[in-house]
Amino acid sequence: MTHFWNQLLSFSFNTPTNRLLQSTRVQSHISWIAELKLLEEAAVSVCKSLVENNPRTGNLTALIKVFLSRTKELKISAECQNHLFIWQTHNALFIICCLLKVLICQMSEEELQVHFTYEEKTPGSYGSECEDLMEELLCCLIQLIVEIPLLDITYSISLEAVTTFVVFLSCQLFHKEILRESIIHKYLMRGRCLPYTSRLVKTLLYNFIRQERSPPPGTHVFQPESDGGGLLYGIASGVATGLWTVFTLGGVGSKRAPQQEESSPLANQSLLLLLVLANLTDAPDTPNPYRQAIMSFKNTQDSTALPSPNPHTFQINFNSLYTTLCEQQNSDQATLLLYILLHQNSNVRTYMLARTDMENLVLPILEILYHVEERNSHHVYMALIILLILTEDDGFNRSIHEVILKNITWYSERVLTEISLGSLLILVVIRTIQYNMTRTRDKYLHTNCLAALANMSAQFRSLHQYAAQRIISLFSLLSKKHNKVLEQATQSLRSSLASDDSPLPDYAQDLNVIEEVIRMMLEIINSCLTNSLHHNPNLVYALLYKRDLFEQFRTHPSFQDVMQNIDLVISFFSSRIEQAGAELSVERVLEIIKQGAVALPKDRLRKFPELKFKYVEEEQPEEFFIPYVWSLVYNSAVALYWSPQDIQLFTMDSG
Repeated sequence: MTHFWNQLLSFSFNTPTNRLLQSTRVQSHISWIAELKLLEEAAVSVCKSLVENNPRTGNLTALIKVFLSRTKELKISAECQNHLFIWQTHNALFIICCLLKVLICQMSEEELQVHFTYEEKTPGSYGSECEDLMEELLCCLIQLIVEIPLLDITYSISLEAVTTFVVFLSCQLFHKEILRESIIHKYLMRGRCLPYTSRLVKTLLYNFIRQERSPPPGTHVFQPESDGGGLLYGIASGVATGLWTVFTLGGVGSKRAPQQEESSPLANQSLLLLLVLANLTDAPDTPNPYRQAIMSFKNTQDSTALPSPNPHTFQINFNSLYTTLCEQQNSDQATLLLYILLHQNSNVRTYMLARTDMENLVLPILEILYHVEERNSHHVYMALIILLILTEDDGFNRSIHEVILKNITWYSERVLTEISLGSLLILVVIRTIQYNMTRTRDKYLHTNCLAALANMSAQFRSLHQYAAQRIISLFSLLSKKHNKVLEQATQSLRSSLASDDSPLPDYAQDLNVIEEVIRMMLEIINSCLTNSLHHNPNLVYALLYKRDLFEQFRTHPSFQDVMQNIDLVISFFSSRIEQAGAELSVERVLEIIKQGAVALPKDRLRKFPELKFKYVEEEQPEEFFIPYVWSLVYNSAVALYWSPQDIQLFTMDSG
């Protein structure tokens, strides 16, 4: 029998590492899908046949038991460089993963349990043993991930273990509703897997941090002893070869950037698994332990950290984590991880806000927002919420104006040879607002953009002249929109008075929304003038240059209070400039403004409550995050393909 398993599990295939050069056939998104569809079609018929016969033959349980017995010797095999044993164990797990994928796609978890038991003496008796075998396999996968050292010869089996774990949890893909009670979730949150929680989260994080590339071709490849092996061997070999080709070429989904093509498949898969685990729903009487671990882990460099009441806490190198997060923000999943850590882990948030190189983190986030046309809406939202969380901290708001950047090449509207990080942040957020006004018209996006600007406004320092101009230009755009809506409402009212039959369009709601945004902008300008007038001569200059814009709002009942300070500043500085004479240069006007800022008594400006907006996660966030995470798995997981028509959790487009 041992000879049979050795022969079955001795199929071989190469492990190419350069996904860009390995195949000239796969050069487009359509080609990725085509490759994976071919693999799916090649594997599914064989898997379905085995699944149909499994209740009678028990082949699946036999294969799982062979795999489980082999994993007990994996660690020592890695230490002894036993390539052959590791290679065969990897192949066993590969076949299990293929079968699991078909089973989970076709049946419920209860039906899946049936396939995890086979009793030759008492066929059809399903009880605790089937549950134990499923739990044992899950526990074994976790042990493999956390205990087997990551070497060239163990890379592929570590990746396969993470991939199989993702497949185990993929039941969610085939349900429209969020899974709140799941057999597999129960095993992970209560059973033998629970003690491994912190080690699993830590290992997945370190896999992401290390970004280990796949090993060079031939690291663990063996040739079969003979040309024989039978039909099953031939099919297994063919399917394996196809899967490995797809794995090394990349997954299906959104178009990958060049830097992503060179990334680590293990790091990518580990991050996706971590996000899936973090977003499992709480059990009725047990909070998600994986989320708890993510919320509470600490810095290895922090010797003053107090013991945590959370049993799943651990320590990790924050500097390495920060560096990798900065480098990987081009992907949705890395941005989502950054959001989760900033929002839920106070240790990480405190550490990041204390960094003196925040530009390394903020610039990639700004680039996501700047290229809003090329990003999906979820990625943009996550980037924007990250900014909102950061701007809740006054220290951050002050420090970003002290960081001077040179030659921002990706900002194409204007050549920025030198600008502060704070001014650049303002430019990008305003550009996002303007894009939203003309394209998506999403109130949620508007609100978060304005909230971030409002949080920063009291600490605006030495605003770049272009940033100051864009603030006033945005107000100008809003003013024009307000006038247009007001005119439409007036015309509509006149038409309705002339004709009793025509229905009256609801312009009141549109007018209310635009007036809310205008008031927010006036409050942002007012906050800057009240708290840091002498630091921002360029904003005062832009205000004076476009002073006519504000005339119509001086007597408007919705804006009278907030307009008082703005009106006072405009009058005060206009008077000083008029006294200085006509045809003044820009430099001379700025000099007068700087002198006037010192002369203006601060008590003349009315004090308003400080503008502070805090990000609050919506109720039932899982309704947003779970479909989002699984869409990332669907689009980004290496070597995993699900037919779009099988997906129930979210709607797949043709791409």
